Amino acid sequence: MDKQVRQYYNKKQKSDRRKQDAYTRLFKMVSVGVVDDPINQAYDVISTAALLINLAATFMNTFDSISNRYGTLLDGVEFVTVVFFAVDYILRVITSNKLYPDLNATRSAVKYMLSFAGIVDLLSFMPYFLPFFFPAGAAVFKMFRVARIMRLFRINAYYDSLNAITDVIASKKQQLLSSMFVIFVLMLASSMCMYSLENKAQPEVFSNAFSGIWWSASTLLTVGYGDIYPVTTAGKIFGIFITCLGVGMVAIPTGIISAGFVELYSKAMRQDDYAVEEDISFINVQLYKGDSWIGKSIASLKLPKDTIIAAIQRGRDVITPRGDIILAPGDKLVIGSDNIRSEAPPKLREITLLRNHEWVDRLIEDIDISRQSYIVMVKRGKSNIIPRGDLMLKEDDRVYIFDKSPKTNPVDGSDKT
Repeated sequence: MDKQVRQYYNKKQKSDRRKQDAYTRLFKMVSVGVVDDPINQAYDVISTAALLINLAATFMNTFDSISNRYGTLLDGVEFVTVVFFAVDYILRVITSNKLYPDLNATRSAVKYMLSFAGIVDLLSFMPYFLPFFFPAGAAVFKMFRVARIMRLFRINAYYDSLNAITDVIASKKQQLLSSMFVIFVLMLASSMCMYSLENKAQPEVFSNAFSGIWWSASTLLTVGYGDIYPVTTAGKIFGIFITCLGVGMVAIPTGIISAGFVELYSKAMRQDDYAVEEDISFINVQLYKGDSWIGKSIASLKLPKDTIIAAIQRGRDVITPRGDIILAPGDKLVIGSDNIRSEAPPKLREITLLRNHEWVDRLIEDIDISRQSYIVMVKRGKSNIIPRGDLMLKEDDRVYIFDKSPKTNPVDGSDKT
């Protein structure tokens, strides 16, 4: 009886592990920028292609000559891509618990659906189907289809330049909100003043305080369409004052964002004052069919002391060497060690964290690192530690970083990072 019970629980545990593995693979597939498996990369390509094709079909459908001739085809393309967006949204809701592991399944799903990305994903397909249930609102629902364009921001996962923009805006959001509030107050005040000055002279133009808001917005934001303007002497003088003030108001958020970029650059430069960084050597090893490492996970390999697998090149992709990655024929391994010397330009760097470095006492998942770089190992004393996201870095840790696209000196190939 005990043997049967053990067999039952063993089977149940194996079944649960298979489900979790499938759940994890599904999450990686819908996550942008995860290319450790061909199916994940293929899904990224299909998702991006579906979005671009959908936007192209939507734009072309606005031309009468094209719509009359290819309208049926364009409508079919839009339907197929919208269905893909709907399936993508469902998969992201299902796997949201992997995105927010600290929450239960229901709360993580709700958090994703209420997030900016979740709302954009929902609006990518929902307005297409709503006219079938509410025909009277078809024109309004079409307007919300513009949300599909926001999905292009997912390309941010591949480019550090876009990531820097979002980081600056997020870090300066309080100052930006304050400047927007000041501009809003000035718009209200100037519209009331202009209404008082111009209402009697132009009752049909400045008919109420709200009509002055359009004038104040176009003036303060230095657009100046000229469709509504003061004609009285007092109104013109006040308009000149508001125009000059508008130049300064627009410069405030611009200065805040510019200062944010300067701080971000200075912050990166200051890291060199609190860390000792040096390049270490590596060798490239290509696996062929029949090699003893084929079919094995990285965690099961017995590597020599002070030797690490820094990266795996599979085809055109560079894969972060996690312990569960299974090696396959054709893989090129980048193996680094203090004792190996190579004439090739190094891509593997060692950073020793000093006391005031900003990474000290922070989790790996919270540190600011280029999306083109990967932490492959942390050495603490004599111990080699696998760099999980919940690992907290300490003073004197040696962090090994693999740069996917390093900046090299065009003359001697030396690392300039």
